[in-house]
Amino acid sequence: MDIKREERKFDHIAHAVELEKGPDSAGWDDIEVIHQALFRYDLQDIDTRIELFDKELDFPLIINALTGGAKGLEKINGILASVAQELKIGLAVGSQMAGIVNKEVRHTYQITRQKNPEGLILANVSALAQPKDALAAVEMLEADALQIHLNGVQELIMAEGDRDFRGLADNVQEIITRVPVPVIVKEVGFGISKETTQQLYKLGVRSVDISGKGGTNFASIELARNPRESLEFLRHWGITTVCSLLEVKDLNLPLTVIASGGIENGLEMFKALGLGADAVGIAGAFVKTLIREGEESLTKKIIDIKEALKIIMLTSGAQKIADIKNNPLVIKGDTWFWCQQRGINIKKYAQRS
Repeated sequence: MDIKREERKFDHIAHAVELEKGPDSAGWDDIEVIHQALFRYDLQDIDTRIELFDKELDFPLIINALTGGAKGLEKINGILASVAQELKIGLAVGSQMAGIVNKEVRHTYQITRQKNPEGLILANVSALAQPKDALAAVEMLEADALQIHLNGVQELIMAEGDRDFRGLADNVQEIITRVPVPVIVKEVGFGISKETTQQLYKLGVRSVDISGKGGTNFASIELARNPRESLEFLRHWGITTVCSLLEVKDLNLPLTVIASGGIENGLEMFKALGLGADAVGIAGAFVKTLIREGEESLTKKIIDIKEALKIIMLTSGAQKIADIKNNPLVIKGDTWFWCQQRGINIKKYAQRS
């Protein structure tokens, strides 16, 4: 039994609940949705369904990678799986390496498939994991897709973390070759740039989760576990979720893009979809609600997000999720300045109709 690994799993949950998101903004206040006053639809006719990785979701939401890998954490994953099944949304587990090396904790992940046998379940390992371990993670859950996370900044702060990233790109390519389900390359709160996206695409990556700055901050979490004054600047490191999404979409590559990082409500979800995301991932806001208030409150929170999304769709003239990408948006503030310097075309968003 890896006591240190299990302790780390509980530490991550405790600090994720205790710490506030940020401290920097994810950028959502820089995006304005255009109100369209001549409403065209009945609210009950607003359709939020999508298909993602060959599974139909009632709306484009994934409960993003949270936990598993220590005895007791099956309670959290079991609740999340039940909520995902009830509301017909996706669910990703936390890094499964603990379950790969220790059979005694595999049930903390496998409960998600037991509780949600037909739903969209995403497996999760490090992008540095051996391809055989990535395959084992998928098989453990009969997963529909696999997240492989790029968490280099987090590893560098961890006293026990990785320091050698040579061969990372080749390993990503090998995992994609070996794993029979879609592979999503996922950041963990520091964003993905357009340069990185181009490199990933050349490796064969066709799905990314940008996980930008402004949400759960793994630099802050690891600095709480391993205080290092010389690395305090890393709390502010990375690309905001909004800027990262704009960078990735500016390339016009045929990618499935999941937006995560500081998204907490239906309005922010709409903005992410309007900027080109195919779905949205939320982790921090959900684990805080579950731990502090319980399953019923979590279910209500997700239902409220869906209801708000439908109202915003109605007031902006979108009947289906695909219509949101045609709605005009105005981009301002720091995000506008970022896009000007990075050569990202944002006029197209304001001129859509």
